[in-house]
Amino acid sequence: MTVLRTIEQKIESLFEGVFGRAFRTHVQPVELARKLAKEMDDHRVVSVSRVYVPNEYTVYLSTQDRGQFSGYEGSLLDELQTYLTEHARREGYALLSNPRVLMETDDDLDLGEFGIATRMAQPERRTVEPGEPAAEAEAGQTMIYRPRQQPTQAATPEELGVEREHVVLVWDGRRHEVERRRVLIGRSKDCDIQLEDPNVSRRHAELRQEGASYWIVDLDSTNGIEVNGRRLKRSKLEDGDRIVLGETEVTFRRELS
Repeated sequence: MTVLRTIEQKIESLFEGVFGRAFRTHVQPVELARKLAKEMDDHRVVSVSRVYVPNEYTVYLSTQDRGQFSGYEGSLLDELQTYLTEHARREGYALLSNPRVLMETDDDLDLGEFGIATRMAQPERRTVEPGEPAAEAEAGQTMIYRPRQQPTQAATPEELGVEREHVVLVWDGRRHEVERRRVLIGRSKDCDIQLEDPNVSRRHAELRQEGASYWIVDLDSTNGIEVNGRRLKRSKLEDGDRIVLGETEVTFRRELS
């Protein structure tokens, strides 16, 4: 039996029996472990001689889901950190320090949904070696995972399918998949999304991810922004919302894959 499988079984065993029933409609601990490993794989940085991966992972849960971990959260975080350590060792990844897993509550998440944000965190009083990736001041984009269907009697983690969410901005037949927590929109070439619209300011607005939510924020532009026909300075976005900047309409989409 592999070390990873042993750790997976240990994670599952934390919530067996009476406690296991509570998770049949909640986030499964073993699913968190597997998605954390996937985020590690997806955020690899290749240097001259090593492949570095993030060493800090923040898990966002709904209030109900996190409440189920009351009294067990510390043990679960320890097991998740051990799981990531073993995964990195097996894949030959380099880490700036031992993996650290944090847990946060996000009221915008529904039961069974969770988000994961990763970061390269530089340990204190440590010499940076040549070729190491730069430490990040804050976590990157939060990947949101949603159940394919709301389970009623999921007996195993395999029966609880989850899909990864992608956030996309669509305008004039073009698409931009959001891969950062902040996306600058405007007429300037320095913007992440450049709009060729004379009525759009050079730095017109910014799309910001805060936990599991996305907000559009007007950057004191000349003509302002409208969301679904309402002129606003800042607005929380939902799937299908229409944002007008100058004469350009941008649609906000949340897609599952």
